[in-house]
Amino acid sequence: MAKKDEHIRKPEWLKIKLNTNESYTGLKKMMREKKLHTVCEEARCPNIHECWAVRKTATFMILGDTCTRACRFCAVKTGLPNELDLQEPERVAESVEQMGLKHVVITAVARDDLKDGGAAVFAETVRAVRKRNPFCTIEVLPSDMLGNEESLKILMDARPNIMNHNIETVRRLTPRVRARATYERTLEFLRRAKDMHDDIPTKSSLMVGLGETKEEILETMDDLRANNVDIMTIGQYLQPTKKHLKVVKYYHPDEFAELREIALNKGFSHCEAGPLVRSSYHADEQVNEAQVRSEARKAQDKNTVPTS
Repeated sequence: MAKKDEHIRKPEWLKIKLNTNESYTGLKKMMREKKLHTVCEEARCPNIHECWAVRKTATFMILGDTCTRACRFCAVKTGLPNELDLQEPERVAESVEQMGLKHVVITAVARDDLKDGGAAVFAETVRAVRKRNPFCTIEVLPSDMLGNEESLKILMDARPNIMNHNIETVRRLTPRVRARATYERTLEFLRRAKDMHDDIPTKSSLMVGLGETKEEILETMDDLRANNVDIMTIGQYLQPTKKHLKVVKYYHPDEFAELREIALNKGFSHCEAGPLVRSSYHADEQVNEAQVRSEARKAQDKNTVPTS
């Protein structure tokens, strides 16, 4: 009985202090006025106040608010989406400008009803944001678009600063946790993205607490590195409603610190790991570090003298 209670109750380190100051409430009002959606709100992210009001980052969710998939971990509503809003890219760009964002993440519901999975609107949003906000870095977080290589190329050719696609969970649990997505397709998606533009960092996120073993976590790290993924984030799964998968384990911050160290030792250029870490957590730092490393590599290659 005690063990059951332990799984239900959140530990102390998961308690969040909300900061609904004027900056946060003003931004929320603007989102509603422009009829925009953010995954920060839809997925009930615990870091929304820090990102919006302090770090000046946000994650916009385009292509509507209704997903064609029903993943058992996700709070975003599912059903039959409405038709495309072709003015959405420009409204996102305007909002990024008004919010004064330094880094923006553009994600979307899965749109398996569209031939290109929404890739064209994704790419147009990247271009619109960059035109209005030339100093704002852009990260994209698409679905696997059912593995369509042409759709991926449309998005990659818009040249986001980071391509992010989440593995979400370990191989064994994927069929139970994710809808329609597969473990191998995710790896292939990330590998193809890097093959198309090898100077654009790739990134993926793993949730823990769903019943995976440590060995399976390490296997997932190895699989991501084998497919040239540069950045990894690891966070605690939190059950959004009673209809979703239950939490099997709450990981201690010390365990996350160990996983971060392991990830870096395996060759990831950056790893965020912690109870409240989400895919977009401290994304601004990740892209800045990636740019520094890219410039360093270019300088090294330029100064390297071939040996005979």
